[in-house]
Amino acid sequence: MMTEKTEILLLSCCAPCSCAVIKTLAEKGEKFAVAFYNPNIRPYQEYEKRRDENERVCKIYGVPFIELEYDNERWCELTKGLENEPERGKRCSICFEMRLKRVMEYALENGFTAVGSVLGVSRWKNLEQVNLAAYKASEKTGVPYIEIEGRKGGMQELRSLLIKELNLYNQTYCGCKPHAEKGVK
Repeated sequence: MMTEKTEILLLSCCAPCSCAVIKTLAEKGEKFAVAFYNPNIRPYQEYEKRRDENERVCKIYGVPFIELEYDNERWCELTKGLENEPERGKRCSICFEMRLKRVMEYALENGFTAVGSVLGVSRWKNLEQVNLAAYKASEKTGVPYIEIEGRKGGMQELRSLLIKELNLYNQTYCGCKPHAEKGVK
């Protein structure tokens, strides 16, 4: 639960997953910024499309947008050997924890009091798996994790409406293409 003193850093994977949460938090007057840290997205041109759309949504709602480094080689090293894992498998757990831990490190270095994410908004993701990875990253960094609901309470409907209303680029895969060559941009 956010308080008056909470300044949250929200990890966003893409505009379609984050738009309803960003709009809702902004309209409530919450203090937050969006962090884009997605070294799992390939090819690099796809990364750029998602980054640009996420930044556009943030501009619409007057929310600060922070892009962290694109470190696909590190992601490949951490997920090596898990290329054949299914969606919601071990590769996803490692990926979530890597990304959440890095965003928490950034939050710690830059005065944010907590981290949240929209990584579990998509129906293709397991929210419990995302939250478990977040709590592991929180234990390692000391940065509190705030669970954010992006599916229930009308959020899924708002998300669908905003995707159409804002004409958002809506990708057809989560981002990782584990069979691509290492380091390929």
